Amino acid sequence: MPEYKLPDVGEGLTEAEIVTWKVKVGDVIEINDIVVEIETAKSLVELPSPYAGEVTALLVPEGEMIPVGTPIIRIGEPDSAPAGGEPAPQPGASSGTPAPEMEIDLSNPAASGGGEGESLVGRNKADRGPVRRVRRAAGAVAANQQAQAAFEPGASPVVEEETADEPVPATSVVAHPGVEEGAQQPSRHPRALAKPPVRKMAKDLGVDLTTLTGSGPQGSITRDDVRAATAQAEEGAQQPSRGHASSPRTPGERETREPVKGVRKMMAQAMSQSAFTSPHVTEWVTVDVTATMQLVERLKSRRELRDVRVSPLLVLARAVVLAMRRTPEINSYWDEAAQEVVYKHYVNLGIAAATPRGLVVPNVKDADSLSLVELATALGELTATAREGKTQPADMSGGTFTITNVGVFGVDAGTPIINPGESAILCFGAINKRPWVDEATGEIVARDVTTLALSFDHRHIDGEKGSRFLADVAGLLQDPASALLF
Repeated sequence: MPEYKLPDVGEGLTEAEIVTWKVKVGDVIEINDIVVEIETAKSLVELPSPYAGEVTALLVPEGEMIPVGTPIIRIGEPDSAPAGGEPAPQPGASSGTPAPEMEIDLSNPAASGGGEGESLVGRNKADRGPVRRVRRAAGAVAANQQAQAAFEPGASPVVEEETADEPVPATSVVAHPGVEEGAQQPSRHPRALAKPPVRKMAKDLGVDLTTLTGSGPQGSITRDDVRAATAQAEEGAQQPSRGHASSPRTPGERETREPVKGVRKMMAQAMSQSAFTSPHVTEWVTVDVTATMQLVERLKSRRELRDVRVSPLLVLARAVVLAMRRTPEINSYWDEAAQEVVYKHYVNLGIAAATPRGLVVPNVKDADSLSLVELATALGELTATAREGKTQPADMSGGTFTITNVGVFGVDAGTPIINPGESAILCFGAINKRPWVDEATGEIVARDVTTLALSFDHRHIDGEKGSRFLADVAGLLQDPASALLF
């Protein structure tokens, strides 16, 4: 009976966390059905199944970090075994054998979303959803309860929902095959009855469902129950960040600890490596961007840009690409091992995005070859995917230059740290009205003003080159029409 092992979804990742199971024991799935959502050191990834058949065991619980190659799920032929024990092979049947012509290669980075914006799966069955088989007769309930207790030591049998719309009767129990029938474990407490959306909401808000009393049908927990528990936890305690697995503070608690893992762990390692490897220099410039703001308003009324988001960041991104033509050193990197400077003749423009799971830097591939409309579309898709936590590893690799937009938080500027493999990063500050001296008249007027800060690798980018690039970007923002000179 095949076991699906945690694959390397690209970029040489060595471990991942099981975030959410998309199937349950007893579901009948097809090849490429989504079975689990994992968090790697770079992003959230949905894994499709390379096998077709019945889910007979979930081998790793949610929230556990495991290395690549660990078996995570067992899949067999439907109704091939009793609910409480090891499935028995059907005579003459190739149980759960993958179809060779439809098997997917998860070791290929392109399978993780790196090719032309495609998703991880070859053909997504999400709209249909997994097919649930009919539960066995009540005579198997006792075995199911014993199996559940063995799968989650110290826990009583789990009463689960049959669909996302209504709970199952109390006699329907999820079994976890692969456990010896008759195995006994001491009972602790039952797992709460709740629908999948409610479970997801509770996990995001850090609410323990087993501590709640359900107000829904058959005592199931509803969204209102979770919201009420969150409101109570906020009294005298700070609500945990969305997307974290930490629990709310309890009254009187002076310290809490949260494991550093996944995206946040990778970010910390990358920033430490860069900060102590590349000698950083940061230069600042304050610029009048009134003309850019006026251009943004005009662009919004253009027919070809009505379906995309037009913002000052779009104009800045275009200005960065144009300014690199005069200072190509900005789009290069220092190869320490070879003692060479590698010049890139393409621009993979990274946009730093704050997500509930940490900072990620997806990049727009070949941004220098895109029109303004294409660049606006690409930036919109990139940021939307990042906010959802669905950015794939391939979309975060190969960056050549990064923009970090701290202005969205109302911050004027900062000293950003260069991403590994790059040589410079530009910090875009808040745009606000400030008193400004008109150079032509000498009068003080109210203008839209922002601050740009450029950090660059001083090993091969000297002050003259860094200053020229920053001045070019500032000049394009102050007078967008000067782009015709580049």
